[in-house]
Amino acid sequence: MALLKKPSWSALVGQVPVLLAAGAGICLITMVIVVMLGVIMRYAFGSPLLGVNEIVQLTAVALAMLALPQCTASGGHIRVDLFDNALGRAGRFLSDLLFRGLAIVALYHLCRQAWKKAAEAIEFGDVTNMLELPIWPFFGAVFVGMALCALVYVLEAFALIVGWRSADD
Repeated sequence: MALLKKPSWSALVGQVPVLLAAGAGICLITMVIVVMLGVIMRYAFGSPLLGVNEIVQLTAVALAMLALPQCTASGGHIRVDLFDNALGRAGRFLSDLLFRGLAIVALYHLCRQAWKKAAEAIEFGDVTNMLELPIWPFFGAVFVGMALCALVYVLEAFALIVGWRSADD
């Protein structure tokens, strides 16, 4: 009789967060190049690039939202384990479930607002001031990043409940 093998955490979550983190890396490289070109054009040639601030600000939004699911899946967020010893194993399990539940609720509300703002930006044709870039894709990036982060928390809660992951992981 073959024993059922517990699925690995990375197999459960998948490689989507890793691919998004690679996209965040591309955003970071893009930001560095744009800023570098802006500085060179301004000080070497006396001709500043138009809209560098807009490009950097919007790329920073995409960078943060693309990196968020990977940070969540890899456990990269700050965690304070001040009461872990006092709570014991059962207390840690319940606090981990409570934390994930609260995070999912908060992320749901953030997703709902990002969706609403993206729809409004499309409806009214909102664009940036200088370069007139459409704003809705960046609200979309916020929505996708938050939604995938919430999905990671749902999968973590499920893994805790069925025993594929312990409260000590």
